[in-house]
Amino acid sequence: MTDVSHISPRDKAEILAQALPYIRKFHGKTMVIKYGGNAMTDPHLQADFAEDVVLLKLVGINPVVVHGGGPQIETALKRLGKKGEFIQGMRVTDAETMEVVEWVLGGEVQQDIVGLINQAGGKAVGLTGRDGGMIRAQKLKMIDNADPTKEHDVGQVGDIVSIDPSVVKALQDDAFIPVISPIGFGENNESYNINADVVAAKLATVLKAEKLMMLTNISGVLNKAGELLTDLTARQIDALFADGTLSGGMLPKIAGALDAAKSGVNSVHIIDGRVPHVLLLEILTDQAFGTMIRSH
Repeated sequence: MTDVSHISPRDKAEILAQALPYIRKFHGKTMVIKYGGNAMTDPHLQADFAEDVVLLKLVGINPVVVHGGGPQIETALKRLGKKGEFIQGMRVTDAETMEVVEWVLGGEVQQDIVGLINQAGGKAVGLTGRDGGMIRAQKLKMIDNADPTKEHDVGQVGDIVSIDPSVVKALQDDAFIPVISPIGFGENNESYNINADVVAAKLATVLKAEKLMMLTNISGVLNKAGELLTDLTARQIDALFADGTLSGGMLPKIAGALDAAKSGVNSVHIIDGRVPHVLLLEILTDQAFGTMIRSH
């Protein structure tokens, strides 16, 4: 917990009062939060994140958490003597890797997050895409970025067919905070590893979320000179893809964010998860952290 003993009671009251317009504006609205990066591995940032999520819920905002777990999966694979392989930002997932993904994401990582939120005074519930038949998926067909005639086989990596948000809505209506692992299932009951950014973006669209917030390890989207781009349109993003400014792990993140913005999510933010209490700063103050993506 941050030490605020030096702030006078009057100043604390003033700070709370300044949040009121934002609380009023977003009361009853859904916020989908992609949780990953440093915010997931640094103990102080973990505690800040959990407190932020609980406070948002208590003031009448509905947070839905979608988490990644790349570093934790990598650690587990190394213990088994396997090395992670990526193609165009997506993890190649054979059957053995899929087993690891399921027990790391749906078990260890998810339950850590649920525990942190509950410890902070919330009521979190862990879900995978199997729960309530939420995320139906099929094998991802990955076309090569440079050669459209070439297709990469990335194993049990999934492409979302549909999302049924019924279970999420039922939990929200009952004061719970859903924590979702990005694992889907196919028509033959096979499991699929789905990029967490893609799941968060699609879920935000289906839930008609007010905001989609993606926590990352950088200050936002940077240009080639390393400068922060605070506001991006679809046309500007296309140009950044074309000149190679956006590549690797940023590809699915930006593509998902843009799809969400085009599909009716009011605002999409890629924000710096290394900033303490960045969710509260982004939602309840006029201070912007990171990059906002607009459809036009």
